[in-house]
Amino acid sequence: MTDSNKMIINLALFGMTQSGKSSAGNILLGSTDFHSSFAPCSVTRECSLGRSCHLHGFMRRGGQEVTLQIRVLDTPGYPHSTLSKAHVKQEVKEALEHHFGQEGLHLALLVQRADVPLCGQEASPSVQMIQELLGHAWKNYTAILFTHAEKIEEAGFNEAEYLHEASDTLLTLLNSIQHRYIFQHKKGTSLNEQRIKVLEKIMEFIRENSYQVLTFK
Repeated sequence: MTDSNKMIINLALFGMTQSGKSSAGNILLGSTDFHSSFAPCSVTRECSLGRSCHLHGFMRRGGQEVTLQIRVLDTPGYPHSTLSKAHVKQEVKEALEHHFGQEGLHLALLVQRADVPLCGQEASPSVQMIQELLGHAWKNYTAILFTHAEKIEEAGFNEAEYLHEASDTLLTLLNSIQHRYIFQHKKGTSLNEQRIKVLEKIMEFIRENSYQVLTFK
């Protein structure tokens, strides 16, 4: 924060290849900063930081309007189709330190496709990387962003039913992060509507965290 009427929110995107990280980042920024496309391989090869325009009239704090700016760090898919796990982890570690070292990270968003079940007894590679990079406090600074959430309705479920039928692996993860999750719907809503809904939930999580940040020094 530069003054009481301005706030910068720092976010980082994590997830497997083709989970929709870059697309989600563009929605958060209200731009097309990140290259996003369907491909049979990982598209993002290096970390990239995007900055939104200043948002006015989005929130108030202490009775005054706060001008908000969103900064989003897009990261390579993990595991990656061509880069080693060690390379991706080192790339993300350096980017977190460079961009959010002293200012801090407000929230890590684990991007998970709603139409791809999270299975297995152990945490996914992306969750493992978040744990390793964010340390023991990772649970307080992580939320799940479900992309392709329109597939839930197409399958005849509502969000509550979807979570009720979810795997034990996903439910355990949600319990670990205090049930911080967001469903991102593309179908039937404008990009701005998608953006506002997602940002409102993100700000709710950040307020619950008392605007604390995780620093990388």
